[in-house]
Amino acid sequence: MSTEIIAAFAVGLVLIVFGLVTWKKQTTVFLHSYHYRKVREEELPAYTKLMGVGQIVVGIGFCLSAPLQLLGKKTASRAVFIAGLAVGLAFILKAQTKNKTSDF
Repeated sequence: MSTEIIAAFAVGLVLIVFGLVTWKKQTTVFLHSYHYRKVREEELPAYTKLMGVGQIVVGIGFCLSAPLQLLGKKTASRAVFIAGLAVGLAFILKAQTKNKTSDF
């Protein structure tokens, strides 16, 4: 088993755990302060839910792409990884724009 595949799966698991903690505990401990500094207290549950779901989806993309890579399905592995990354980032960007956390 390739160490890159194991590492990708491990990163995916870490992202899933971080996402679950962010969402369920409504915490920003795994986020950089500039990501949430403008989020009002009453918006924090919705913000952490979107951020957590985004992290989870990216993590699932990592985790699902690893076994496909092991099976020699490189194109499918890349497609799953890119899809997970795109959907997860869409959730994260929605959280950032909905709560007007960016300075641009």
